[in-house]
Amino acid sequence: MKKWTAALSMFAVITSATAAMADITIGVTIATTGPAASLGIPEKNGLEFAPKTIAGQKVKFVVYDDASDTTTAVQNTKRLISESNVDLIIGPSTTPNALAMVDLATEAKTPMISLASGKPIVVPIEKRKWIFKMTANDEIAVGAMVNHMVKSGVKTVAAIATDDPYGEAKIKPFNELTAKHGIKVLMIEKFKKTDTSATAQILKIMSAKPDAVFVVAAGTPSAMPHTALFERGYKGKVYQSDGAANSDFLRVGGKALEGGLVSASPVLVAEQLPKGYPNREEALKFAKAYESKFGPRSTFGSHMWDALKLVETAVPKALKKGKPGTVEFREALRDAIETAHVKGAYAVFNFSPTDHSGVDVTGIAMLKIVNGKWKLEDYAKFK
Repeated sequence: MKKWTAALSMFAVITSATAAMADITIGVTIATTGPAASLGIPEKNGLEFAPKTIAGQKVKFVVYDDASDTTTAVQNTKRLISESNVDLIIGPSTTPNALAMVDLATEAKTPMISLASGKPIVVPIEKRKWIFKMTANDEIAVGAMVNHMVKSGVKTVAAIATDDPYGEAKIKPFNELTAKHGIKVLMIEKFKKTDTSATAQILKIMSAKPDAVFVVAAGTPSAMPHTALFERGYKGKVYQSDGAANSDFLRVGGKALEGGLVSASPVLVAEQLPKGYPNREEALKFAKAYESKFGPRSTFGSHMWDALKLVETAVPKALKKGKPGTVEFREALRDAIETAHVKGAYAVFNFSPTDHSGVDVTGIAMLKIVNGKWKLEDYAKFK
């Protein structure tokens, strides 16, 4: 009996120790191939800076490519939840894929940190309890652009947007804010991110002679309408959404993009920011680390960098309430993320029960393309 009791005691000790050392498992699904690869590849690069341990616990990453495809993103999510029993999901790269994933993550009570930008990913908040994102909400990103239009004397504008949830998410605040400031929207044309031409839409836009054109697309598809405007001699201002803010966009568009304006994270021009800017130092830290390994910095790489920093902030608190691999840990992790305050490379994040983005106006600046590079055009005031 004593031997049996001793054996049981030893088993309990071993089991307890094994549980204490259980890995934190993080699932990642991003677009490293397909139309959104210029977003997903730098996001994957950002994983190079992932911690191997957090608060003494080993961290394991399970990474899938969703190929910029919604169906694949859903399949990846199901695998991460059912096969890998992940404690948290990071991704995806695009708004349509994120919207296809949110119900799965919610039903599984698994926190999800989206790298995509559409506001519907995190609202309505009562249906998005488990969902967070590392980007500014659409009204902030579009607001910076509309404010620049007002300062520049723009009176009329046309838009061309991808026919998907990303385009819809940007166009809604665009219509609201232009109306508020007395800017007339002449037309809104649509195109698909897989299209090889937007000639018909651009010719229609140019016939209306708008003062400015707003191009709404994520990744390299953003370059096609912009290039078409240049080739047909358009002389007005061309604005791009934050989805265009990457070096592949600059490479694909080339000289046709000169003078173009993009509302995006100031991480791309960190050196040009005034001292004291809320996230200048972290942006510079990211830029140095990223560029030493991968070349020109990427807004999308900074999303992963910040997501990892958010996880490092939340995990120690969650470990006090549950063990990795359990519902208790996932719930505690969700609660810790919801109250986290993180100074990231992309922006300063102040999450709350009513804000699962946590980015204010200092998270977006207006950038101008000059000689194929980003130049700081305007930025929000900060305290």
